[in-house]
Amino acid sequence: MVVLIHGSGGMGPNIEAWARELNAMGVSTFALDGFTGRGLTSVNMDQALLGRLAFTLDAYRILDILAKHPRVDPARIALMGFSRGGQGALFASLKRFHQMWNKSGAEFAAYIPFYPDCMTSYISDTEVADRPIRIFHGTPDDYNPVAVCKKYIERLRAAGRDVQLTEYPNAQHGFDNPLGTAAPFQVKGAQTVRACQIAEEPKGVLINAVSKEPFTYKDPCVQRDPHVNHDADATRAAKVAVKEVLRATFKLD
Repeated sequence: MVVLIHGSGGMGPNIEAWARELNAMGVSTFALDGFTGRGLTSVNMDQALLGRLAFTLDAYRILDILAKHPRVDPARIALMGFSRGGQGALFASLKRFHQMWNKSGAEFAAYIPFYPDCMTSYISDTEVADRPIRIFHGTPDDYNPVAVCKKYIERLRAAGRDVQLTEYPNAQHGFDNPLGTAAPFQVKGAQTVRACQIAEEPKGVLINAVSKEPFTYKDPCVQRDPHVNHDADATRAAKVAVKEVLRATFKLD
């Protein structure tokens, strides 16, 4: 079983494409819609509409349901997210958040974030679950820069964690969207924190690491108009890689 979490634009065509791809290899999927129940359709233009860890909490709640389902093996549930959903999947690996919010008694077998936002540093964020973390990203991504994810990965590796990054040289943000354009497309008005440094204070407050004030989406570092594209080569390669991760994690023949 793979839980799929969408990005800031809602349930996009890549979610269905991945569900079909994974179903074809005999792996069931569950698409987590984090917007409809909250009365949202998109937060691209206003990211303040939903907390960045909301999808992490949602993932734990879904895990609680799926782990008790008679047709689901609780030891073989992976979490895979895209963009905002990728961030939710990435930080769902933190042991601290498991202790605070995961009441399922189970753990995800693997964490597979696609082009996540790594601009926020959380307290104890190198203390992650003893499970594989496999990140897929694009070099020219100007929505969620891969360079910041690399720094986080370096810290995780220094702490002895099982984490790997697969980077595609021509892939912009959302490269696995089958309906995206091959040429980079500018998402006019979409917010990005690519120029921000966000850190958690001991009291659980996210601050702008430059101003030392509580972070808001009105901060000068928040920019707009990032790019997206569909990269067919990166998508094909990512499909192969993800299947390899799942075969190894789930011990499939």
